[in-house]
Amino acid sequence: MKSSISVIILTYNEEINIENCLKSIIDWASEVIIVDSFSTDKTLEIARKYTNKIAQRTFVNQAEQFNWALDNLEIKNNWILRLDADEYLTEELKQEISNLFKNISVNQHENQRESARAVNGYYIKRRVHFMGRWIKHGGYYPSWILRLFRKGKGRSEEREMDEHIILLEGRAEKLKNDFIDDNKNNLEWWIDKHNRFSSREVKEILKEKKNFQIKAGLFKGPIARKRWAKEKLYLRLPAFWRACFYFIYRYFLRFGFLDGKQGLIFHFLQGLWYRFLVDAKIFELKKHEKKQK
Repeated sequence: MKSSISVIILTYNEEINIENCLKSIIDWASEVIIVDSFSTDKTLEIARKYTNKIAQRTFVNQAEQFNWALDNLEIKNNWILRLDADEYLTEELKQEISNLFKNISVNQHENQRESARAVNGYYIKRRVHFMGRWIKHGGYYPSWILRLFRKGKGRSEEREMDEHIILLEGRAEKLKNDFIDDNKNNLEWWIDKHNRFSSREVKEILKEKKNFQIKAGLFKGPIARKRWAKEKLYLRLPAFWRACFYFIYRYFLRFGFLDGKQGLIFHFLQGLWYRFLVDAKIFELKKHEKKQK
């Protein structure tokens, strides 16, 4: 028997990843919804083998696209799981979620809806694979992300980058098992993607913060704690140097070197090169603004 869960997946040219994602959930979730940004490869051809619930819409950013799906698509189940096309669920996680919902009776669900302390969401650990290796060190695992939530009780925060789901009411608990982030594209694709990400992150760093965002704080949950470290510590360090400090912290102090050659490539590119690129684009933008003035 399938779990009463609706899975929402955002896609754009994901033919290399989407089938692995769908195979992991199609016999487990009772509803799978694809929101595609007009893919030009075989993404939709593959997706149609697994689900007929496919919507297409021009992409603005991840947060805006996901919130549009919540507001405009018919979602039949009371629980929603957000997945990326390059992610998949472990058998242990699927069994844990199925058992969790089996043990909650209808009456308990109704009582939870009436309580301000209701459990309306669940954090799940993300396990990142890079070049075929689990990146287990460098402070990169476990990364707790709120991905499973009750319909009507959660929305994506309004950010260009690093967006997370916010519960509108109630509280979240943690699940024991992991989901896997394992993008099959090559290194050239990865670098190109992170180059685009760096431009979006610059916009996020420099723009005026919107109200609907997770507030940074040491004692407000795992995402708020990471954001506090970034906003209150990292971004207050000298530009360019902070990328170097961060790499040293990840690779040596948090034992990133234990992740082997793949770990060296990942921690260097994601922890140093990417962060340095963000600072370089901020520097370029501010220099251009001075010239304009």
